Amino acid sequence: MENKSNTGVNVKRLTEQALIIAIIVLMAFTPLGYISTPIIKLTLITIPVAVGAMFLGPKGGAVSGLTFGLTSVYAALTSPSPMMAAFMMVSPVKCIILCVVPRILEGFLCGLIFEALKKGLKGKAIAYYIGGISCPVLNTILFMGTVVLFFYNCDYVNTMKEALGVGNPIAFIIAAVGVQAAIEAVCCGLVSGVVTHSLSKILRRS
Repeated sequence: MENKSNTGVNVKRLTEQALIIAIIVLMAFTPLGYISTPIIKLTLITIPVAVGAMFLGPKGGAVSGLTFGLTSVYAALTSPSPMMAAFMMVSPVKCIILCVVPRILEGFLCGLIFEALKKGLKGKAIAYYIGGISCPVLNTILFMGTVVLFFYNCDYVNTMKEALGVGNPIAFIIAAVGVQAAIEAVCCGLVSGVVTHSLSKILRRS
């Protein structure tokens, strides 16, 4: 009976993870994943990554983040933005690491943060929203931190620094993505918090 029960749980978990992966892939290759405005481009794929991390735990979050990262690698190879094209010219290996590793860590750490919040706040709704916000915030910090680590002195970033009028890494990150990061954190955090909290109630998960 115990083996059958464990098998059922594993199948259910794999099914849920597969659904999250499918949603991430769908969003990555359709307009659902990004919203372009005249000023900034908002990334919405952190929403399913956050849901995966909070609903399936740190491991599920890491798998969700890996999926996000692999779709970013595909985009960088097939239809790169000017920034990613420039980074590819500098180092394809570092560019692939930039696309993948921060996203894996983003999902994994979001899962850990949510587990701690759920225990500390005893499953209160606010835990879901804070956990949801942590995912886009981590995405920005880890991605831009890796940009600074690998590409801070490349020609493309030097041109950006001159245009933005900044002279240190922290100021560069804030000037380059500060507004976008704040909007993404609020939008993605609220949506992922609502979705995960609602699913937890419907499926009776604490």
